Amino acid sequence: MEASAGLVAGSHNRNELVVIRRDGENGPKPLRNLSGQICQICGDDVGLNPDGDLFVACNECAFPVCLTCYDYERREGSQVCPQCKTRFKRIKGCARVHGDEEEDDIDDVENELNFEGRERQRAEGMLHGHMSYGRHSDVHHTDSSLPPVPLLTNGEIIDDIPPEQHALVPAFPGSGGKRIHPLPFSDSNGVPAQPRSMDPSKDLAAYGYGSVAWKERMESWKQRQERLQLMKNENGRRDLDDDDSDLPMMDEARQPLSRKLPIASSKINPYRMIIIIRLVVTGFFFHYRVTHPVKDAYPLWLISVICEIWFAISWILDQFPKWLPIERETYLDRLSLRYEKEGRSSQLAPVDIFVSTVDPLKEPPLVTANTVLSILSVDYPVDKVSCYVSDDGAAMLTFEALSETSEFAKKWVPFCKKFNVEPRAPEWYFQQKIDYLKDKVQPSFVRERRAMKREYEEFKVRINALVAKAQKVPEDGWTMQDGTPWPGNNIRDHPGMIQVFLGQNGGVDTDGNELPRVVYVSREKRPGFNHHKKAGAMNALVRVSAVLTNAPYLLNLDCDHYINNSKALRESMCFMMDPLVGKRVCYVQFPQRFDGIDLHDRYANRNIVFFDINMKGLDGIQGPIYVGTGCVFRRQAFYGTEAPKVKKPPSRTCNCWPKWCCCCFTCCFGRKKSATKGKQEKSKKKKKNTAVFEVASPPPELALERIEAGSPAVDGAAKDEKSVAMTANKLEKKFGQSPVFVRSTQMENGGTPTGASAASLLKEAIHVISCGYEDKTDWGKEVGWIYGSVTEDILTGFKMHCHGWRSIYCIPGRPAFKGSAPLNLSDRLHQVLRWALGSVEIFLSKHCPIWYGYGGGLKFLERFSYINATVYPLTSIPLLAYCTLPAVCLLTGKFITPELSNVASLWFLSLFICIFTTSILEMRWSGVGLQDWWRNEQFWVIGGVSAHLFAVFQGLLKVLAGIDTNFTVTSKAADEDAFAELYLFKWTTLLIPPTTLLVVNLIGVVAGISNAINNGYESWGPLFGRLFFAFWVIVHLYPFLKGLLGRQNRTPTIVIVWSILLASIFSLLWVRIDPFLPKAEGPLLEECGLDCNF
Repeated sequence: MEASAGLVAGSHNRNELVVIRRDGENGPKPLRNLSGQICQICGDDVGLNPDGDLFVACNECAFPVCLTCYDYERREGSQVCPQCKTRFKRIKGCARVHGDEEEDDIDDVENELNFEGRERQRAEGMLHGHMSYGRHSDVHHTDSSLPPVPLLTNGEIIDDIPPEQHALVPAFPGSGGKRIHPLPFSDSNGVPAQPRSMDPSKDLAAYGYGSVAWKERMESWKQRQERLQLMKNENGRRDLDDDDSDLPMMDEARQPLSRKLPIASSKINPYRMIIIIRLVVTGFFFHYRVTHPVKDAYPLWLISVICEIWFAISWILDQFPKWLPIERETYLDRLSLRYEKEGRSSQLAPVDIFVSTVDPLKEPPLVTANTVLSILSVDYPVDKVSCYVSDDGAAMLTFEALSETSEFAKKWVPFCKKFNVEPRAPEWYFQQKIDYLKDKVQPSFVRERRAMKREYEEFKVRINALVAKAQKVPEDGWTMQDGTPWPGNNIRDHPGMIQVFLGQNGGVDTDGNELPRVVYVSREKRPGFNHHKKAGAMNALVRVSAVLTNAPYLLNLDCDHYINNSKALRESMCFMMDPLVGKRVCYVQFPQRFDGIDLHDRYANRNIVFFDINMKGLDGIQGPIYVGTGCVFRRQAFYGTEAPKVKKPPSRTCNCWPKWCCCCFTCCFGRKKSATKGKQEKSKKKKKNTAVFEVASPPPELALERIEAGSPAVDGAAKDEKSVAMTANKLEKKFGQSPVFVRSTQMENGGTPTGASAASLLKEAIHVISCGYEDKTDWGKEVGWIYGSVTEDILTGFKMHCHGWRSIYCIPGRPAFKGSAPLNLSDRLHQVLRWALGSVEIFLSKHCPIWYGYGGGLKFLERFSYINATVYPLTSIPLLAYCTLPAVCLLTGKFITPELSNVASLWFLSLFICIFTTSILEMRWSGVGLQDWWRNEQFWVIGGVSAHLFAVFQGLLKVLAGIDTNFTVTSKAADEDAFAELYLFKWTTLLIPPTTLLVVNLIGVVAGISNAINNGYESWGPLFGRLFFAFWVIVHLYPFLKGLLGRQNRTPTIVIVWSILLASIFSLLWVRIDPFLPKAEGPLLEECGLDCNF
């Protein structure tokens, strides 16, 4: 797809297609068509046997293995077939090895001991065979549940023979002293490494093969292998002794790309113990609270007990998913060694990156431009990166800004890669207050940096000029440079639009290097259609990217989240492409980090407790929840497929039992097997209805990968009809009526259709973003981002986990992504309101985790976390009541507990100690600071009595009454004053409940102290408990009070009037009703003070 194709706009339903400023187009490069019998170990042709027929190594499964590898596996390897694990039988013409059984059908006495001839034949085969030093670009993972195919050299390097005389390892430019050995896959380009030619007629000793030195090395290698095998048998695993350095170690490129780092037992075990102790103490506490009511304040006691029970349930839902926290470590050097061989094209997987924006006035184009620039300059092969920008507002301002960004990228990208600067978003790079000369040894750096800063300032001037011009829309709408009216003048009724910037033949940078592809996408919108807001826009990007590039992995970013770590994609690929864990990973979630937040983080914008405590705990179960941005997905996980099943190794059987014991075992346990047979058939049917199988034959390189993943090998010539689980009608019903897109869903490892022209792909891309494409399909139900909630991120991740997938939480040393957060109180509360409203919508839908997804792949503790993420807004009701109780107690002189005995005081004191100890130990193992933890506690109360409360009522109105409420897009303004937004006050009804609570509790404190002064010192003792209760509420609402006052200590009159009015009404009603004082009947009689007897 070339960038010179121009802007393509059209509507599939109206049969319209317009190309604006179109210069020319070329079709994409066709994919390689691999066919033939290829050895799945060395990549060479299988060849023929002595009779002239196709050589078959295994008579059980006919797994393609050439004669050379067959002979080597029998003599030096495991002697079993890599696919069916059946022992290789001796074939006519092959030498006999230890363990061969007497076979009547093979009469080949003259070749049984012919080792020398086989040795020469094996050397010639390895010299002239196709040795591969990398993996196919489409193959990324292997399953660790099955034993891997042994390497031909076991990772051993031979250094004492010069490379130009080495007969086993071909000369490889730039290899140096690295370990090189054949891998079981061929190069992605199909070009094998060329070995040095050798004359077979010469003595092999001249080449170092078969010489005395070589034989000695082979004997030494065999001895070390025997010792290694002995150690493996004794210890049950491969455990290399540090003192024995001559034992062969696993090659660096074959080691895992990541590993788990469990929390130290000295930190996590006390934390778990205190959780159990707190649970026990909570039980005794509630036993006392329920069995000791306050008779003179029964309503207060009842309300407080109900609230405390709900708080305990919420604590359990939040606490136990943090039982198994872990951390992870990645190895980027191993990723490069495995997939980026020197002198060869990179075999890293392609990635499509999604950037979503709606309103350019609330999401400034300069912010979006910085995000796009950080994507284009990422440390990843340029031909593997494609950036898709979704403009859901169809704004010409966004389109023009993206065009300017593409031009500036031609200067910015080579500067970043030349000097390896971080971050690669220019706005934040030039704002860094660090010594930019540190570690920059090139003398031209200072000069080029100054020149680049001037270029960026000019770029900002052009972008700001576009923004200023867009403030006033012409009466006839916007027009493009050639006079064509802008297709998106009506944002509610416009065709779909696609423009390809940069990419293939679309422009190179100032150094002449190719740049990543940038695609502008605005989906079609028509009146009468439900476009599903952001979730619908993301699904449109999934389809259009599948048609144009179809990368196997996706990264989605908000327009204000730029790439702060240029190696972020490599960090995620350490999990996605890891043979040990990659197959079952649906997404890799990165924590959200923010720029421009005030030092004290008044409104807990960083959300450190959630990202550094809760998410680490979830990573130890089934993975973190999806938080909406900064997440790398596996594309296949969006298509509603089940996660690959981990095939368990076959259980060991014992032949020493008599036959009658076996019969008894069958009689006793055979019924159980037959009972589970029905469940297995149901699971197979379920898998058959959800899995998507490949329509075309896979390349031979994928055969071994399929075997290790536990799926059967598929022959390209003959396909079993039972393997196709869906008919064409079912595929269209699930994915829509686009044959190109349906075909792309069958390509598990990505790729575009062969022979398709650019015009046909663009036409199909316009089709898949049409407004009626999703009608009567599974989009939004089982496929793509799931509809039904404003927080589509939680719902989408929940569905993936229900399908058995697991997710990964990756925290690099340098934050992968950074974004902007709302600074002022009103915007922050509106953001929390939208999140809470989405959770309420999920709670009231069929996808509620309380009753949805049983029998699938969702783990028990993972379900706890999703339940907590769904029901937490409901805590606002008991929290509001509980925060009102202190004022009521102070005004009435009553309290929620009776006079405490010694035993009761012990339970109360123990509970408080457990609560504080849990928090301290949690901060200890997670590394979270005290200030971050306290800000999180404060905003939990602030958001709970305001945004969460409104979300509950709005959710009920939307679900029960059908009254929809539109959420407000969070402002991402880039102001010169970093904290100008912090003191900006915006009126919203969300401010009324917390303000009322503050006023009521302050009045209660004044009233309680006044009453104690009037009644003497005896009333001060009971007053302390009530005052502590009230100060607990006031201290938690203190950041809200500071935000309410603002920089000039002025509060809007409307807020003060409403708060005082509600507080006065509440106080007057309470004094008038006063339900806790006994009502006297008849006149009030008092004893006379005079003695009337005299």
